Amino acid sequence: MVPMASYTTAPQDTRGMPPGIPFIVSNEAAERFSYYGMKAILVVFMTQYLRGEHGELETMDPGSAKAYFHMFGSAAYAFPVLGAIVSDAFWGKYRTILVLSVVYCLGHLALALDETRLGLFWGLGLIALGSGGIKPCVSAHVGDQFGPSNHHLITRVFGWFYFSINLGAFASQMLTPLLLETSGPALAFGVPGVLMGVATLFFWLGRNRFVHIPPAGPGALARDVFGKEGLATLGRLALIYVFVAMFWALFDQTGSAWVLQAEYMDRTVFGVELLSSQIQAANPALVMALIPLCTYVVYPTLGRFFELTPLRKISLGFLLTAMAFLIPAWIEWRVAAGEQPSILWQLLAYLILTLAEVFVSVTALEFAYTQAPNRMKSIVMAFYLLSASLGNLITAVVNLAIQNPDGTSKLAGASYYLVFAAAVLLTGVVFYLGVARNYRERTYIQRTV
Repeated sequence: MVPMASYTTAPQDTRGMPPGIPFIVSNEAAERFSYYGMKAILVVFMTQYLRGEHGELETMDPGSAKAYFHMFGSAAYAFPVLGAIVSDAFWGKYRTILVLSVVYCLGHLALALDETRLGLFWGLGLIALGSGGIKPCVSAHVGDQFGPSNHHLITRVFGWFYFSINLGAFASQMLTPLLLETSGPALAFGVPGVLMGVATLFFWLGRNRFVHIPPAGPGALARDVFGKEGLATLGRLALIYVFVAMFWALFDQTGSAWVLQAEYMDRTVFGVELLSSQIQAANPALVMALIPLCTYVVYPTLGRFFELTPLRKISLGFLLTAMAFLIPAWIEWRVAAGEQPSILWQLLAYLILTLAEVFVSVTALEFAYTQAPNRMKSIVMAFYLLSASLGNLITAVVNLAIQNPDGTSKLAGASYYLVFAAAVLLTGVVFYLGVARNYRERTYIQRTV
């Protein structure tokens, strides 16, 4: 590993784009292809392809598969705390991302080589550690490239960053289900692993273009986190992130409950029958269209009527999420009546939910960075990602709690979606009245040399 002294350790005083940004964005596109490709086929793999130790088919029931899917999601968004501590106290963001990316690759290898519960355990465990550990470091690493002179470009770059995430996700969510259907789990899990290797290579190639903010050291990190400013920052943001957890509890069900629902729908679009797990690709495709639409049209238009603060955007996102979940509830009513509704109805739900994602997730990602003291960027990013961990844990616990011994659900059909819609609507109302109207922002940006 090259000594820190060999790298630039503070942003340059320039109004232009930092030179390391293209490498970070390229890395993120390939890494997200890897993650979302694996995740897209996970529920289908567990319910249709999972094997026992002797090679016999030994699949999970839908309720168990949903619970395991969300437990993995919860773990993947809990490990950022570990990654942030290692990054900010010992290794720095660059080295942490590079080392944990190798762990990430090993997880894909385990899934590709072993189709049993053992392979599933080791594969998902290593991927949760690798992907989770690098999450707070990558997004904080983006912000570290900027100083006061080019701070005005951060919002644009976080939009590009999110765009790259969804470009990689769209490509993988279309391709990986086809690989599973035509070639089996080994290739379907192997290809995302190769892309993770490519992502690691991209990141390494940009090492001399990045700003490498040195780690604070364990003592300094402890003083930062447990000092007056650190505790006050975490306390203020924790209140926000507890509410945001409910958004993730609903949003991440597009990879579990919505996939299983799509199995019972007419999935023909423009004469082509899509696989149930491919429908998820609607989300990243819509994000790529909605981010510029919101940035240049929706937000300025709303801003003419009232001040559109970040927390007000999040409040509106909760409302949109509740609206989106009413559509799969209606689909369940039609399925229960013996009909086979068109997948276009679920695509409408994706449109509304994706708009909610832009209002909540893109906003919260930038907000987490700007509200964090300079030496706590990764820690605060990890703290934000715990909201997704908590949201997935909520969904996993609910699915386990409502499961009957015979594999059926105590909260079946439309009622399942209506309960979640009511929960997120109530969350949004309380968040707006209790938090969004009273929060006082404080922005921190890295200094230049």
